[in-house]
Amino acid sequence: MKKIAILGSTGSIGTQTLSVVREQKDIQVTALAAGKNIALLEQQIREFSPRLAAVWEEAAAKELRTRVRDLDVEIVSGMDGLLAVATDKEAGILVTAIVGMLGLRPTIEAIRAGKDIALANKETLVTAGHIIMPMAAEYGRRIFPVDSEHSALFQCLQGAALNPVRKILLTASGGPFRGKKREELRHIQPEDALRHPNWNMGKKITIDSATMVNKGLEVIEAKWLFHVSPDQIQVVVQPQSIIHSMVEFEDGAVIAQLGTADMRLPIQYALYYPERRFLSGDRLDFTKLKRIDLEEPDTDTFRGLKLAYEACERGGNLPTILNAANEKAVAMFLDRKIGFLDITEIIETCMRDCSRVEHPTVEQILSTEQEVYEYIESRW
Repeated sequence: MKKIAILGSTGSIGTQTLSVVREQKDIQVTALAAGKNIALLEQQIREFSPRLAAVWEEAAAKELRTRVRDLDVEIVSGMDGLLAVATDKEAGILVTAIVGMLGLRPTIEAIRAGKDIALANKETLVTAGHIIMPMAAEYGRRIFPVDSEHSALFQCLQGAALNPVRKILLTASGGPFRGKKREELRHIQPEDALRHPNWNMGKKITIDSATMVNKGLEVIEAKWLFHVSPDQIQVVVQPQSIIHSMVEFEDGAVIAQLGTADMRLPIQYALYYPERRFLSGDRLDFTKLKRIDLEEPDTDTFRGLKLAYEACERGGNLPTILNAANEKAVAMFLDRKIGFLDITEIIETCMRDCSRVEHPTVEQILSTEQEVYEYIESRW
């Protein structure tokens, strides 16, 4: 029986991971970590019987201990709690579905503890791919991508042997504002940006999709996962979210992974690799599929994608600056403190003005994040 631990169990990826566990019935959940939703975490503890659970704030942990005092489960909190879940002795796979750079240190410690990683926390590779990938190789651990696009690329590369990749074609839905120009986005409100046409995701990633910063972060993640240069990664808008990504080889052959918009598929593939199991849900019906559209992204309107390519090419701590500035700006936008277009303005300003480090350590990555937050607070 497989044994897994989950960081971010009450979020979108976490709950869908538990849906896979519920359906397959041969995975044991040994540890769970969540943020503030202790009501849902309590339900998960009662259903899946982990021996360890973590929440961020100690006050929430205290309340959760009271709620589950009739169960044999240890409740921990803070970063120490996340690290305890990440390194739980029983688990063989850690699902990193936590949002933001909180996932960095737990992922590192999980690799050191001998865990394979089902990676849904893109910030880990965006900011520290130069640390994570060599460490995984050193410890003989596998990084299984859970993002639908990176899972698609991973699936396309199975059976490729040592044949070199010429190009990665990373697909994007285009988000809710595909086809609009900058001036049309000036008065966009959070509720407008949260209406994604294809996917049901958390608020932060949904805003990132609307700005296309999310696709830029995925470009940086793909660089590390698949050992390619930025000029080998081409973003293609595919509005129906049917083609999840493609790989072009040296002979011109292109292999694509297609499917419905269901995140359980890449989650299940990561947990059971290389086995493919039956998954309930809709299937593509090619007799009813009338068209698949492909478009070039508008990087003049969605400048976040262009900025991400710049960060990817220049490297160092610039991807961390981009990521931290975006996290802070998105939070401000959701709080209605800035406008939609201000998100990329803030990112660009931080990339220009914040301190540069060529080969950042984990400590320098975390200090860069703090510097960016403080800089934004001082100016906006």
